[in-house]
Amino acid sequence: MRVKGKFPAERPESAITALTPISRPEPALPPTQQPRAQGSADIRSKLREGSSVLDDLRLSGSNRVLFPHANYARGRTKALQAVLLNTAGGITGGDRFSVAAAAGTGSHLTVTTQAAERAYRSIDAKPGRLDSTLTLSENSQLDWLPQETILFDGASLSRSLTVNMHKTARFLMVEPLIFGRTAMGETVRKADIFDRITVTRGDKLLFADRVKLSGNIQAQLDRPTIAGGARAMATLLLAAPDAARHLDALRALMPATAGASVIRDGLLFARILAEDGHALRQSLIPALTLLHGADIPRTWML
Repeated sequence: MRVKGKFPAERPESAITALTPISRPEPALPPTQQPRAQGSADIRSKLREGSSVLDDLRLSGSNRVLFPHANYARGRTKALQAVLLNTAGGITGGDRFSVAAAAGTGSHLTVTTQAAERAYRSIDAKPGRLDSTLTLSENSQLDWLPQETILFDGASLSRSLTVNMHKTARFLMVEPLIFGRTAMGETVRKADIFDRITVTRGDKLLFADRVKLSGNIQAQLDRPTIAGGARAMATLLLAAPDAARHLDALRALMPATAGASVIRDGLLFARILAEDGHALRQSLIPALTLLHGADIPRTWML
């Protein structure tokens, strides 16, 4: 029984309205799109009581930095070692990563990676990007010693390394690149890579290198005028006032598929080709040990 005046008059069904709109679920990403990984790392060193220590560290996204020696703050070592780690597990199309490292006045900073970086197949036309900027202040030293970047079939990668160094600074760099893991039977038949290295000293251009490969990478590497069948390569650079004195010793360590020259005052450059990553390391580790003046980071030995 209804009591008059207690309930509103009945309305036709067409007049009923929802108090809260029902939202539609977000559509799933189309198969041609994937979540993009991003990350940045900013590392700065300074000199304190005769030892290089951490001055500043800023991280975001998938980038992490490890400092393997716990005694830096106690002044028991002369150099600060930073190990980069990409928690995304690699780079694919559309990913964006950046690294900035600065060696303060008189300090010594060594930057390496925990493992080889991997450039995986990209499912669209967007390349993965990795941009690194290095700054060397007066009388500083910075060693840029990342492990290999492995390019997989279908990868698209764009990298840039920009170095700004004081005329009294010392800079050592290596950039190893592997085109597929031959031990795993991998072949890079289609990929894109654009590699740029630019070094300025005292605001003047010191060195510029560009490598661009696109399409059937294996077919291009098989050409005698490009790589003669090599599947791994490395760029090695030492910018220091005494760079020339290392030339003869470096050449003695180089295989027949490598070349080293003092291309200008205070600049030693080498390019190494190898049949695979293992052979490349056999040449690189002695060369880096020579130019580094000490054992290279332990991550290279693992």
